[in-house]
Amino acid sequence: MEEKIATTVIENNAFGTLLLDVGISLLQAGANSERIRTAMSELAAVYQYVPLVTIGTSSVSLVLNDKNGNALFNDVRRTAVHGINFAVISGMSRLSWLAAEKGWSVQELKNEIKKCQAPGHYPRLVLLCFVSLAGAAFCYTFGGGYVEMAITFSATFCGLFVKQQLTRANFNPYIITYIAATAASFFTGLFHITGLIDSPVNAFSTCVLFLIPGVLLINSFTDLIEGSTVNGIAKGVNALSHIMAIALGLLTTIAILNLKE
Repeated sequence: MEEKIATTVIENNAFGTLLLDVGISLLQAGANSERIRTAMSELAAVYQYVPLVTIGTSSVSLVLNDKNGNALFNDVRRTAVHGINFAVISGMSRLSWLAAEKGWSVQELKNEIKKCQAPGHYPRLVLLCFVSLAGAAFCYTFGGGYVEMAITFSATFCGLFVKQQLTRANFNPYIITYIAATAASFFTGLFHITGLIDSPVNAFSTCVLFLIPGVLLINSFTDLIEGSTVNGIAKGVNALSHIMAIALGLLTTIAILNLKE
């Protein structure tokens, strides 16, 4: 009897740990609070557990109960790493459906979670080129010509390269945004002061669009309307801080190069 109880405790702890892995992976990948809560609750229901999930700005708290309300597991996981990874979000969100359909054991679930946590990445050069191409396309959309598109492509490439290098060196994220915005806009401004383009407005305003924290802004709004007020406000302030860093980067370039138009 004691051995059976010990085995049950180990299984509960193992599943609780896996469920926290799912939650913290989604938080790190940029999922909003309700998606994290839903993914964890649906997965727990497949294995006959009732979870109480609390999502913080950088933490996930879990109390795992059985159907009678008895607490079986209780833990909190924190993370300082945040980014955007839609492959992780998509993979983790599908776990409950696959687990129910295929009848996975806890060990099989653990193996699948590890696969979702380490999705494939595009080569760095491919990422640089396609993000830069997107910047050039925005420049064209705002009325830029082919020369401005080429400048925007190069400036975005330069800014994103700087951002990647600083991220690898573990700089403060706001400083990274500021320096990357300054690098991209300064690159564009050089073409104006040398007389290669008459007005740098289109290239200047679109070369930093890759830095706009769109996902943070969307998640902030989503959390607010779904009742996660604290998380929504925190994400909103975070997004506004990045926007301020972008503005300061542009202002720095304008001041250094004395751009007047």
